[in-house]
Amino acid sequence: MHHALWKRTARAQAMAVRAGEVSALDLVDAHLDRIAEVNPAVNAVTQLLAERARADAAEVDRRRAAGAELGPLAGVPFTVKETTAIEGVPTTYGAERFRDFVARCDAPPVARLRAAGGIPIGHSNMPTLVLAGVHSRSELFGDTVNPWCADVTPGGSSGGDGAAVASGMAALGLGNDSGGSVRLPASFCGVVGLKPTYGRFPADHRIGPDDPALSAQVLVVDGPLARTVDDLRLAYELLAGTDPRDPRAVPVPLYGEPLPCPLKVALVTDPGGHGVHPTVRKALESAADALRDAGYRVDEVTDVPRLDDALDAYGRMTCTEFATTWPSVKPLLGEGGHRYIEMGMRRTRPVELTEYLRLIGVRMGIQRDWAVFLEEYPLVLGPVFTDPPFAPGDEMRDTESHQRVQNALRLCTATSFVGVPAVAVPTGVVEGLPYGVQLVGRSYREDLCLEAAEEVERRLGVLTPVDPRP
Repeated sequence: MHHALWKRTARAQAMAVRAGEVSALDLVDAHLDRIAEVNPAVNAVTQLLAERARADAAEVDRRRAAGAELGPLAGVPFTVKETTAIEGVPTTYGAERFRDFVARCDAPPVARLRAAGGIPIGHSNMPTLVLAGVHSRSELFGDTVNPWCADVTPGGSSGGDGAAVASGMAALGLGNDSGGSVRLPASFCGVVGLKPTYGRFPADHRIGPDDPALSAQVLVVDGPLARTVDDLRLAYELLAGTDPRDPRAVPVPLYGEPLPCPLKVALVTDPGGHGVHPTVRKALESAADALRDAGYRVDEVTDVPRLDDALDAYGRMTCTEFATTWPSVKPLLGEGGHRYIEMGMRRTRPVELTEYLRLIGVRMGIQRDWAVFLEEYPLVLGPVFTDPPFAPGDEMRDTESHQRVQNALRLCTATSFVGVPAVAVPTGVVEGLPYGVQLVGRSYREDLCLEAAEEVERRLGVLTPVDPRP
């Protein structure tokens, strides 16, 4: 029983603890045993909080023995990306410079999961400062290995969480996404991931006391990873809401009004017409068939609104902001860590203030066009990544590889720029590697994305947990 606990879903783990079937301490110990077994090969968990997690579990058990009502995540272990603060633990961003940067309090999403009874069991790996590439390799902690195959990246920048959840080291992972950083690891590791609407979850993405630049505030959102859509829904319900530390978070209902059936889904196999691999196209067709079987109306459409405009504006706004701080940031990235951003900056030059202000208006226009499109099609079914998974570090091997990875992520980039929600869900395994798709929805209609993803999962299956493979 002890050794099988880590295989259960987060919801089942919490139910077992609340019912007294197992103790929270046994649940945490089962995950610690699993981490000891597989993390040496996967290297997803960076700062293991073993004794602290056991103490938290003992407190859950004490409260249960006293008759207290336990929360919906009672005793459930979760990992937290190295960008996100856990009180009393260094928030290192994977960089030597922040090795001793101890957090004074929990970040809002950590506080919410902890308030629901969840237990942070450790930090998780990522590219240094989230800037050193798409593969999860950090200056402090090295490379995270995809548990499905060491020859391909687990993705990034939330790759540590994706690999940890996929291999059973935690039931949930807490990452963030500004252009695919939750969805890509979910797809490459065979798990599910949610990028919420801008403003749905409260967050704090400051490094120190200063607020980040505009793009970092409107593009980056925190999001959970899980093995099942039901667990993703559970995390979604707990993470949503307002918080005085984040004025961006808005009090929007978790579930919107029912829409007329059959719900229309726009299938976009090749966003922007830049090419899509046959295996990815097949994954999209499988998901489309699953949705049709569930009663959705799936129409293949040519494209999403203004994809290339969104990519251009995203690139120029972010590169302009990078340029202002790059001389001080570059030395923090460690050996070779600067190459990925510099490749992008060579291709996309910073703009002057007048043009930057114009691009802010362009973003609003693109958001408006997307809102009109989503009025007709409340959901979009599209690729997370238009190519198969790639080798670790390939995204900065040379200019051509860098461009190929950026191009393959284009729908993730555009939807982050627009700010709409999306759920990544697996569709199956091809030649030993998991593949997945994403379902993009109207603003603040994560519920529609989750419902559709659940129908895909119901027909195409849950792929994890898995044992690490060479």
